[in-house]
Amino acid sequence: MMSSERRDGMTVGNVMTTKVLAVAPDTDFRKIATIFRENRVSACPVVNGAGQVLGVVSEADLLHKAAETEFPAGPIRLQWKLSQKSKATAVTAGQLMTSPAVTIHADAPVTAAAKTMQDRSLKRLPVVDEGDKLIGIVSRVDVLSVYERPDSAIQADIQRLVSDEFGLPPERIAVTVTAGIVTLTGSIPSREMALTLVAQTRNVDGVVATRDRLTISDA
Repeated sequence: MMSSERRDGMTVGNVMTTKVLAVAPDTDFRKIATIFRENRVSACPVVNGAGQVLGVVSEADLLHKAAETEFPAGPIRLQWKLSQKSKATAVTAGQLMTSPAVTIHADAPVTAAAKTMQDRSLKRLPVVDEGDKLIGIVSRVDVLSVYERPDSAIQADIQRLVSDEFGLPPERIAVTVTAGIVTLTGSIPSREMALTLVAQTRNVDGVVATRDRLTISDA
């Protein structure tokens, strides 16, 4: 019986950015704001002296200060303000950052990164090695780059899938790909095999959608 599990495909390491801006926990607020503006980035990892990721500081974290609400009026106002341990009064990356950081490894499938970003409402994930050291960063745009694969590459992958994993001769199943949309046409021995083939086709990197035009035949 065929498996509908995903075949090996593109990993986070294939699409991640390796030149990553990072800051130390003691980097001050003004410096962080300057780094964001000069480099046109909206966030960066916070790392310790060993390069391990402690958290992520973003524009949203800095905006807590810009959008600071009114402090209580009266004689206790200053004491209350100075005692607050919040992002509105934070002055360093270590105080501002969101921690612990949600990270991912380079050998993780791109689909795993996409799911984590979607589930956690994140725009980016620091990529770490086995020692939790920063080696890159993967963003939503990086993940979506999978869909830039040429139709010819997608078609070749699916044709190999048909012959190698399903043992079907290439002339039996016609594979056409247009703008990432795959159409499968031809005859296949069983409905179960057809469903499995369609499922695996959908999981090929770059596939936007799959159209099933298969017929069932014992021949």
